[in-house]
Amino acid sequence: MKIVVSGGSGFIGTPLVERLAKTADVVVLTRNPAHVRRGRGVEWHPPTLGAWGDEVASAEAVVNLAGENIGGGRWTEARKRALVSSRLDATNALVAAMQRAPGRTRTFISASAIGYYGVRGDETVDEHSQRGSGFLADLCEKWEAAARAADPIARLVILRFGVVLEKGGGALGKMLLPFRLGVGGPIGSGDQWMSWVEREDVIRVLEWAIGNAGARDVYNVSAPEPVRNRDFARELGRALHRPALIPTPGFALRLAFGEMADEALLGGQRVVPSRLQAEGFVFAEPALRDALQRILR
Repeated sequence: MKIVVSGGSGFIGTPLVERLAKTADVVVLTRNPAHVRRGRGVEWHPPTLGAWGDEVASAEAVVNLAGENIGGGRWTEARKRALVSSRLDATNALVAAMQRAPGRTRTFISASAIGYYGVRGDETVDEHSQRGSGFLADLCEKWEAAARAADPIARLVILRFGVVLEKGGGALGKMLLPFRLGVGGPIGSGDQWMSWVEREDVIRVLEWAIGNAGARDVYNVSAPEPVRNRDFARELGRALHRPALIPTPGFALRLAFGEMADEALLGGQRVVPSRLQAEGFVFAEPALRDALQRILR
């Protein structure tokens, strides 16, 4: 089986390629093929179509994880344009490449995020919930709309990722140092909901989506037990045997990060993975305490 992965050298893509390369021919689309350690690195520069398009057109599965890091810096207008264009350029280019061979049977798995639901307070949301408001909701809607252009030529699966946890990077990677120093704690009031998922479960969902011919449309990829931020801080402190009592004031975050603070740090969503559970997917780590202990062991 031939599988093409964009974003295959990132936080999720690297372990995914490592897993898939054991049994499949994996092509990693990247700006720098020299950095690829598993699979075949192929250079691409979306939105420009090039020789990489032939790899996509002939693949049985295409996994789209490309996009700049949402938490990589303050959301200036230029930064927001880059966050949008990095996702739309990659997704549009992949769809255009697949359209070179429209009659082929294939699967297209495209990333999105639970930011689609906006800041929702204590409301529980699942895949049937309406889109929220704000920059992240707008971004996710555009991202998913670009992926839906592949619907006529592929089995389309859109995965809305929660906060992905693993000690080697992502949100948890940034939290570990202050918590280990004993100066970690809740963000703002700590009341906001945090819909998290262990990275290993993310990889398992991606494998499930590739291999399950019945999987289609949108799935929330977050553990079935979301927690409030203050409870997350307490469990992280417990796992590290450190106090977790020092909150980060909301006003300081707004000064440092502006709009990003309200949406990505002080806001949140109480998301449940209704469709994954209804279709038989079983999370290896549904409870935060067990997940953190395994990750930090």
